[in-house]
Amino acid sequence: MTKTTRVMLAVLAACGASAAMAQSSVNLYGRVNTSIEHQKLGNASATGMVTNSSFIGFRGTEDLGNGLKAGFVLEANFNSDDGAGSDNGAFNFKRNSEINLAGGFGMLRLGSFDPASYLATADYISMHNHDTGTSADYLYFGAASKGNVIAYRTPDIAGFNAEVQYRFGEKSGVNATNGAGVVTTANAWEDKGGWDLGVNYANGPLGLGFGYSQQKRDVLPAGVTAGEANEKDSQFALRASYAIGDLTLGAYYQKQKSDFANVKAKRDAYRLAAMYVIGASELHANVGKATKVKIDGVKTGESATQWTLAYNYNLSKRTKVYALYTNINNTASAEVASPAAFNLNNTANSDKFRAYGVGIRHLF
Repeated sequence: MTKTTRVMLAVLAACGASAAMAQSSVNLYGRVNTSIEHQKLGNASATGMVTNSSFIGFRGTEDLGNGLKAGFVLEANFNSDDGAGSDNGAFNFKRNSEINLAGGFGMLRLGSFDPASYLATADYISMHNHDTGTSADYLYFGAASKGNVIAYRTPDIAGFNAEVQYRFGEKSGVNATNGAGVVTTANAWEDKGGWDLGVNYANGPLGLGFGYSQQKRDVLPAGVTAGEANEKDSQFALRASYAIGDLTLGAYYQKQKSDFANVKAKRDAYRLAAMYVIGASELHANVGKATKVKIDGVKTGESATQWTLAYNYNLSKRTKVYALYTNINNTASAEVASPAAFNLNNTANSDKFRAYGVGIRHLF
């Protein structure tokens, strides 16, 4: 074997080793969740098919060597009842769109993804239908928005992990001003960005979580000088969960705040959830309450109570059938969004919402 041949073989071996270290993979995954429900809002009712946050996703990683990996996640919601994109018929990756670098140091993330504060608290105890559809948690206040986010997630250390996120406002939403700096477009506003924090602790059957988020914007009604009216939304929440054999219990408490033009609004919300497993069956119950809104210390509007009873039967690890009943005693009067999936023309002096239905969920 000549010296030249040996050198060529060594180079090829080195290239092969580099290629092995740079192994990459892309996975297709998602969820199809469809139910048939009868919904009622006040005196209006309808029966039909409902999509429950169905989505398709692509996840990829590349091994860069030395414990470093690059990755991406792209997720798009779609309507499983009619096949259309869920964003007014459009198909996009607004559900999740990120690129990341991960290693022994943790993970650096860039893009659009769920607030860590939400995942550490409300989402964690949404055991029935993973906080989707009409039985989702409509009392939790998500102060943080998605998009234009940079985040750092720590590695697990003695059961603890945390993620901090910063969202760039990018001065989006600014509308026209005249030469004197006075806004000339009604309801104009300027996004000032925000940040979010989620902390988790797990020790056997015990789980704890903490979340905090805030965002700011200048709300600029026509004729108001830019920067004169500022809005700040914030929230913090605590979560606990505990498993006792086949029984899992969870709860969270949240303090909600919104400050606008020297007016301070506050509200408390909390939820209790339970799941009991019997073979392939799951029995679910949860109840939540949002207190009346306090504006400068004075209670206004109505409080809201939401409760859900549900039964899941797991046909496999990825497929289940379920039945549910959910009820919210006040929606608009308590400043709570209505879960109604249909155009219900309510003419009664009541904004009580209730729904019952059956569905199928499949993960792939």
